[in-house]
Amino acid sequence: MFFRLLGLFFSLNIMICIIAAAALAFYCEKRVITTLEMLVEYEPPVAGEWTRLSGIDVRSMQQPSIENTLPWPFTGYLPYEPDAAARGFRLSTGGWFYDTVGSISYVVVITTGGALYEIELFIGPFLLYFMYAFVALLAIELLTLLSRTVDDRRMIRKTLDPIAELGRAAQSLHEVNRQLDLEKALALAGRLDGIDAGRLDTRIQVDDLQEELRNVAVAINGMLDRINDAYATQARFVSDASHELRTPIAVIQGYANLLDRWGKDDEKALMESVAAIKDEAGNMKDLVEQLLFLARGDSNRISLVEERVELTGLIEEVVSETRMLDSGHEFKVASGEVAAVADRSLIKQALRILVDNAVKYTDNGGEINISSTKEGDFARLSVSDSGIGINPEVLPYVFDRFVRADESRARATGGAGLGLSIAQWIAARHRGHMEVISREGVGTKISLVLPVGSVNPPEPEGVVLI
Repeated sequence: MFFRLLGLFFSLNIMICIIAAAALAFYCEKRVITTLEMLVEYEPPVAGEWTRLSGIDVRSMQQPSIENTLPWPFTGYLPYEPDAAARGFRLSTGGWFYDTVGSISYVVVITTGGALYEIELFIGPFLLYFMYAFVALLAIELLTLLSRTVDDRRMIRKTLDPIAELGRAAQSLHEVNRQLDLEKALALAGRLDGIDAGRLDTRIQVDDLQEELRNVAVAINGMLDRINDAYATQARFVSDASHELRTPIAVIQGYANLLDRWGKDDEKALMESVAAIKDEAGNMKDLVEQLLFLARGDSNRISLVEERVELTGLIEEVVSETRMLDSGHEFKVASGEVAAVADRSLIKQALRILVDNAVKYTDNGGEINISSTKEGDFARLSVSDSGIGINPEVLPYVFDRFVRADESRARATGGAGLGLSIAQWIAARHRGHMEVISREGVGTKISLVLPVGSVNPPEPEGVVLI
């Protein structure tokens, strides 16, 4: 790019010089023609210097001051015979370069009407101005070339940086490989081979390892910690799910045995067994559906269908459906005009979970309040009750799976301790969070806080406990 630009500037400068020379020649001949026309029209001077026109001196001469004639293509356009004119340049020497250039003049000696005249056109000022402009142009071109050189150098360096980095990395690996103790590396590999699913609590001792291997061992230990925690969580989840399923299965099996023994002849035992089996089957169905929901959520197989959701209408819909099933509680709704962009079915599911929990843990005749408010860029759905409240020791874990505020009451109402976990997942999937305020013997208020705008990829789950 540099040499291409240099060639372009060189060609441009030559073209400028040619055009300037041609323009100067044409200008000089035009001025000389104008002067000759005046000599022909007006009476020539008697002797000596005639007049000084703008940049021109005309003198009467006794003998030619110029003997050599310059060949000049413009002479064909002059109003005199070409052979009768002599041309040349005159300048002063011995001074500064500036003075020498400024003294240059174009001289034409011509004979007309039997008289000899010398016409001198001062072109020094034009040449000085052109020289200044040309030097400025050269300076600009030089700065442009220097800037281009710096940019090209920066671009080349940026292009070669990955190669240099690759070379440094290769050199570093070579040095590490040269310093690495092969026996210790093989010993580390042997320890890793001995770690399996049954020995996830095994850790690598880093004190006796080489510095290069120590960092690797620390990273492996951290990874094993995370794997062990995830494996323990999975095992605990499977254990809790099995425990929750064992109870309804045992109930169903017991009533099936009762039917087998006396149900054929005892109508009361028959009706009791059928009702209990239907109830436990419904509990199992709900539990399995909740487990499947959490499994799909953990594997990111639940996609949101975003739409504008009027929270007031959603609250009235859930409260209306709840009143059809529960007439023992007083429901109060306080909702403003609040809307959010969310998945309507998931928000309704989360709100239903909060209302169902309030019903389960509030005695008959108690009051349940449902409200929606807008706080800046967030919408808040709140459900408060006058129930038994949550034990402060349980409160930090209330959103964990299979955690219940009251085990005995949960067994009576059929809860598995998964509802709030699902509600928290829904809130986090909408980039929201859950807030809990609870006092034993006073009641509980749980709020679902959602952004009113569109949902982006989920952030880590958040819970605020007060």
